[in-house]
Amino acid sequence: MTQQERLTIATSEAPGAIGPYSQAVQIGNVLITSGQLGMNAAGEFPKTVEEQTERSLLNVKAILESAGFGMENIIKTTVFLQDMNDFQKVNEVYATFFAEPYPARSAVQVAKLPKGGLVEIEVIAVK
Repeated sequence: MTQQERLTIATSEAPGAIGPYSQAVQIGNVLITSGQLGMNAAGEFPKTVEEQTERSLLNVKAILESAGFGMENIIKTTVFLQDMNDFQKVNEVYATFFAEPYPARSAVQVAKLPKGGLVEIEVIAVK
């Protein structure tokens, strides 16, 4: 197996990394994003979990598009929730971003998200 070039993906259309990590990394035809909080590029959070879910997925979309991928290329998502009671609200917004065949998905409740976020979403995409 030959070693493929590893590309760091970054866009100003999504919040910059708040630690020592990349917005996304691409190797060959695979792109993996870091978790995207539901804040805008200026670091501001909307108030509701629905708005934060939409913003998180818009951030994911911007990162994908900056690397020449689209939402249809996503094969796996992981959704981190501050409160699992928000699962249905998140699902309603999430469903507006995807069409069948849906990507595989995990959803977990965590004790706390960075910067007090209510939701964070990471994805794996393949072209």
